[in-house]
Parts: sequence; structure tokens; C-alpha cells
Amino acid sequence: MRIVSGAFKGRRLSTPKGMDIRPTSDKVRQAIFNILPMEFPFKRALDLFAGTGAMGLEALSRGALQATFVDSGAEAISLIKKNMESCGVEARVYRSDAQASLKQFSRKGEKFDLIIIDPPYSTALLREALEAIDSDGLLSPEGVIVAETTKRNAFQADLKTLEVYDERRYGDTVVYFLRCKAATTFEN
Repeated sequence: MRIVSGAFKGRRLSTPKGMDIRPTSDKVRQAIFNILPMEFPFKRALDLFAGTGAMGLEALSRGALQATFVDSGAEAISLIKKNMESCGVEARVYRSDAQASLKQFSRKGEKFDLIIIDPPYSTALLREALEAIDSDGLLSPEGVIVAETTKRNAFQADLKTLEVYDERRYGDTVVYFLRCKAATTFEN
């Protein structure tokens, strides 16, 4: 696994030994970032269920000024820190439940320009995270959410301020792109 574009292009990333962490493949990661605007406007990235940190590191490689990584697993936190060191970057890393972190960010009034959500596929964690981000207003007005799941896990979320504006399939993987309902800047 490696960084596919930007300032850190080609840097190798450490990967997990078992099956507990499922990193987004280089191919899917590259496709996702190719769909996002070339003039990368996302300055603050949040990588939820970060695993290896590859998605957040890709955002930093493309020009994000800050990244925040959240994962509840000790192995994931170790991999994220190792991969940050490999890329020579510093970022906030939280070993925490996603919901608890989202509440903490909300209390602090934080907003993110790019939110990446890639939870374990066979759970309701994607819906729960999207609904928390929606209700707490954590996405900046011109921001984008990239949500990854499997085609066997139908997209369901009760969203008031967010909408899906694009959907892509890569084998078993489905990637949803969401934005604030008022935003129209990034239409494809």
C-alpha cells in the first residue's frame, strides 16, 4: 500500500497483519481523490475509522493543512502513527469511539472540510456517524463527506442538512459523496 498522489506520492504505508483492519485499496483511494476537485480546497480533514490512516494521509498529501485521525483500535493507532512518521507529518490522533469523538468535536465547535468515513461494513456505524455529523453540523458549508461501505449494506441515514450527490461502485465497495444541501460547487 502506498500514497497514490500529491506531495507524498509513492511513499509506502505500513499495513495490518490480520483481518481486523480493512484498508481502502490504492485503486479505490486514487479513484476517490480523482473525483474530488483538482484544486484541493479541503484544509481540515477528518478520517473516522482511520485504520492505517491512508485516506487522511492522502488528503494531507493533496494539500490539506490539518488532519484528524480517529480509531478505537490499538493496532490502528500504532499504524497511523507509523505511517505519519513515514510521511513526515504531524496530526491529531485519537484512540476513541467515533461517536464520542464526534461529540467532542461538536462541543468545541469544530468543522471539517473533508470527512472520510470507512467503518466496518457489517455494522450500523456509517449511519450513526452520518447522522451525528448531520445533527451536529460538523461539515463545513462547502465540505464533502466520503463514505465507504459494501454493496450488501444498503445506504440508510435520516439526514436533514446533508445529501448524497454522487455514488461510485468498485467491485464490492460503494463510495458515497455527500455535501450540505445548500452547496452546489462540486457537482460532477
